[in-house]
Amino acid sequence: MGSVPQVSWDARHIWGLDTYELSPILMAETDQKAIEACIGPAGERLARIASIMHDGRHARAAGRCGLGAVMGSKNLKAIVARGDGEVTVADPKVLSELTKELAPVILKNTKRMADYGTSQVVTPAEELGDIPVRNWKKGSWKEGAEKLSGVTMTKTILKSKYFCGACMVGCGRTVAIDHGEYAGVEGAGPEYETMILLGSNVLLDNLEAVAKAHELCNRYGLDVISTGSVIGFALEAAERGILKDDQGTKIDLRWGDAEAIVNVVESIGRREGLGYLLGEGVMRASAEIGQGCEAFAAHVKGLEPAGHDPRAYYSMAVGYATGNRGACHLQGFSYAFERSVTMPEIGIMEVQDRFGTAKKGELVAKTQDLMSLFDSLKFCKFTLYGGLKLTHALKFLNAVTGWDIGQAEILKTGERIYNLKRMYNVRCGITRKDDTLPTRLLREKRGEGGAAENLPPFAEALDEYYRYRNWDQNGIPTKTKLRELGLVDAAA
Repeated sequence: MGSVPQVSWDARHIWGLDTYELSPILMAETDQKAIEACIGPAGERLARIASIMHDGRHARAAGRCGLGAVMGSKNLKAIVARGDGEVTVADPKVLSELTKELAPVILKNTKRMADYGTSQVVTPAEELGDIPVRNWKKGSWKEGAEKLSGVTMTKTILKSKYFCGACMVGCGRTVAIDHGEYAGVEGAGPEYETMILLGSNVLLDNLEAVAKAHELCNRYGLDVISTGSVIGFALEAAERGILKDDQGTKIDLRWGDAEAIVNVVESIGRREGLGYLLGEGVMRASAEIGQGCEAFAAHVKGLEPAGHDPRAYYSMAVGYATGNRGACHLQGFSYAFERSVTMPEIGIMEVQDRFGTAKKGELVAKTQDLMSLFDSLKFCKFTLYGGLKLTHALKFLNAVTGWDIGQAEILKTGERIYNLKRMYNVRCGITRKDDTLPTRLLREKRGEGGAAENLPPFAEALDEYYRYRNWDQNGIPTKTKLRELGLVDAAA
């Protein structure tokens, strides 16, 4: 790591600090230009929905699957790094020309995102029936969505924009609340997923309270998606009278109650009282409570769904079900291709019909392979909305590395990545039985809004997905497919 020594040190003086308190201390003790990966109290206390956090008050997160608890289990509070080596580029001229060509296009196409952040899609998503409302049960929440939109945030609590790395778009938000009950909130503003899971999913339409809940998630190091999901689950369990404390007394939680919801977030971060159970996530909390609440426990393979409904975008049904880490919208990002994105290089010549039934499995498989490449190459998925195509990504890769990889080879690489992850899961016992959806998303209609009467054609789409991937009917990649991908050693 250049001239910067690789060292470890006793973390007792920082153990227990939240991530906002921790970041400046880490920089002061190491290097002001360093970057950190750290956990908050939730990770220290092994909450299964804890995140690894970065960038201090700007709060960027490795949010899903409880990675913060993994660090906590190793008594690891933070990793701090500073590099001073030179990064070389094989063909800087081509790289510069390609950047100059694409930059104005991407800026033009992402202007609304730059102006209003990711939550600029809250109101359009509500109109389409895409956002979870009342623990995925209700279909419409128009007035609430307007109160939590990026436009409203810009007019009220927005302080400035935040740019990840060298990004030119700056969809990140920095907010500040200087009066009222939540005065003192300052730092990363709520993103779309926060507005939805800690907003519409729990019927909380108070923007400042959502911002406070978001700040608590960042400080304690909690995944906002899983936190909002497990609170929505708890609210329904309380409403049904089956959520009780240790003395058997029914717990008083109410939909849209700002004080109660913010307090529950804090209790999860501290792992106190009810928060200890909810910090286990929806799957384990529902199993512990029992009494039929598994029927409204939203998760796939233990991971709570992101803020996009497969009843509004049919491809998301197969995408959630076959996601290697569970109900993740980013492993395939297929709904983007049912919204506005095309990719001629993989045969997606036009925007797909979100309620269409043909070739949904094929769409998901193709986009999962594509996103495996994007993740490996560290491309932001939002650049798809900006107009970035696979051809551009390939040119960037070859210009930086000096390689001469063709389109067929790089697509095979994406497919290999996804199949290798699947084989890891197969060795852990994952099969078709696990490639499913929560009952509510699979069988219950929303009844109102932009996807009122729609249910995804799941079984046939899953069969088609397996056929397209050359997996058997139990969801296991065939030996022929593994041989084709050079993964014979991965066979179970």
